[in-house]
Parts: sequence; C-alpha cells; structure tokens
Amino acid sequence: MDREVQFIGQSSAFLDAVERASRAAPMRRPVLVIGERGTGKELIAERLHRLSTRWQEPLVTMNCAALPETLIEAELFGHEAGAFTGATRARVGRFEEADKGTLFLDELGTLSMGAQERLLRAVEYGEVTRIGASRPIRVDVRIVAATNEDLPRMAAQGRFRPDLLDRLSFEVITLPPLRVREGDVAVLAEYFGRRMAAELQWDAWPGFAPHAQQQLETHAWPGNVRELRNVVERAVYRWDDPDRPIAHVQFDPFESPWKPAALMAPATTDACTTVLQHAASAADFDTIQDLRAAVDSHERAILEHHLGRNRYNQRQTAKALGVTYDQLRHCLKKHGLLERGQG
Repeated sequence: MDREVQFIGQSSAFLDAVERASRAAPMRRPVLVIGERGTGKELIAERLHRLSTRWQEPLVTMNCAALPETLIEAELFGHEAGAFTGATRARVGRFEEADKGTLFLDELGTLSMGAQERLLRAVEYGEVTRIGASRPIRVDVRIVAATNEDLPRMAAQGRFRPDLLDRLSFEVITLPPLRVREGDVAVLAEYFGRRMAAELQWDAWPGFAPHAQQQLETHAWPGNVRELRNVVERAVYRWDDPDRPIAHVQFDPFESPWKPAALMAPATTDACTTVLQHAASAADFDTIQDLRAAVDSHERAILEHHLGRNRYNQRQTAKALGVTYDQLRHCLKKHGLLERGQG
C-alpha cells in the first residue's frame, strides 16, 4: 500500500465514505470496498484494519489480478511440498499469514470460480486447506475485499458466486470518484504540490496560476486521486521558476509532437472525438450573451496557457502561437499580462 498518501478531502461524499469505514472498523464482519481505480480503496482497507481491535496483528494484502489463475489458490491457501510441479517446499498461504489479523483481497472480481468456492468455505467455516494437504487449518481472519467491478451484475451473469457475495457484503463502502468530490481537487492539488515543492527543497510554495487551477478543476480525472497526484507532482518538478506560480499543467505525459505513429489514436477515434468536442462547444455557445467578452476570455486563456507552457518566455510564446513578438506584446498589454515573462 502507498503509505505516503493521506486521507485528504472535505467534500461530504468523501467524508461520508470515511465515516462509514470508521464505523465498520471495530466489527469482525467482512467489508466490500467498491470504487473506480485511484479512488483510495487500499487506504480504506488500511483504515478498517488500523481502527479495529486487530490493529497490532498482520494486515496482509493480495492483488487477485496480479497472479495467474493457476497460482491464486496456492497463494491464498498455501501448499505442501510436492503438491505440484515446482513445489519443492511447503508454503503458508495468505490466510495463514493473516491469522488473527486482516486479509485485504484487491481486485476481487478477477477470482476464478474455483478460487471463489474455496474462499467461500474459508469465510464460512474459518478453515483453509493447503493444496496437497488432507487436514484443514483453522484461521481467524477478517476479510476486506475491493473491486471496481459490478459484483451483483457479475453474480446475475453467473461470473461470481452469489453465496460468496452474500457473505462478503455485510458492509459495502462505495468510494466517490474525484469528479463528484466538490472542492477536493483544489485541496488535494495544494497538498501534493506543497509536498513536491518540499521534496525539491524550494524555499516557498508558489501555488498554481489561476488558469492552471481552472484546468485542474475542470479536468474529468478518470484516474481519480492517483492521476491528480501524478499530474500535480509532474507540473511542480518540471517548473523552473519557484518564485512564480506554476502556470503549465500537462495531463497526458505521453502527449508529444514526436509521438510514434503506432501510439497515435486511429483516425476514426479522432473523428469521433472532434464531433464530441464540437457538440460540447455548441452547448457552451448557448450560454454566451456577450460576444466580445467571450472572445476576450478565450484569447486570454490561450495566452496564459502558452505563457505557462513556455515558462513566460515571450519570444518562445510568440513563436508557438505563430505571431510576431510585437503582436504578442500588444495582446499581453490588452489583457494585463505584459508584466509576465521575459523578453
């Protein structure tokens, strides 16, 4: 688990999920944690363990998607020497490792039906049997499982055992995606930015320029908090002038004019994207009541973006925008941005 990441947030949706985890922590019952990638499922699992009576016992983690199907059962339940080819010595499984503690099963939805059947027995009877052994071993394990799958739908389709789902869903904590956590993007960006600035040994934290803050606020964040952390830390470490607010944010680290052709999106995808972008723009056009103000706002946003991208070097900015240096200076003066950058 990423122990450097803290619970940061102030939105009610986020705080409600954390509060539910806190209430469930002292219980001995299983808990399911549901959420998109990057929403902090591992942190909730750790909170459930640390606030429980088992906090001094092991917290054992297993990513069910990281192992081939043939090894999952051996990892979960262990095996005896000679149980299968390559098993030269006996090995305890994750259940035995987590005895008296908590077992965190990440990516639960990827478990095979065979592994689900054996997991069901372990949950129901508190017993596991190593592969190749004849006698079960009693274990006292609290299970916390996480997934980004729709487990009830998988159960209805026959891809997940309904009886196992019943036993694991005493409590279900669904984590909100970052895009619905009102106000949390700014709080998280400030936290990650300050931490990266300290790592770089900057004397002070300059913050983000207003247009960069707006870009952070309006981004969809499909990767949630993990993506936000990468974007913010990348923006800080790439910024060359700690005395100025950070004015350029790159969301896609693969974006480059020299991207290999194999990495380019298919033409059909580009066409669809263009249509969607035009549709979104058309919807925005309906709200425009002052054409001159809208044009000026758009022009200013373009200037701020390219100034930030070119580290406020006005000559490089003019070249990037395809205008002369004097034309750029005129635009900067018009929008009150002339004091920024260098000649």
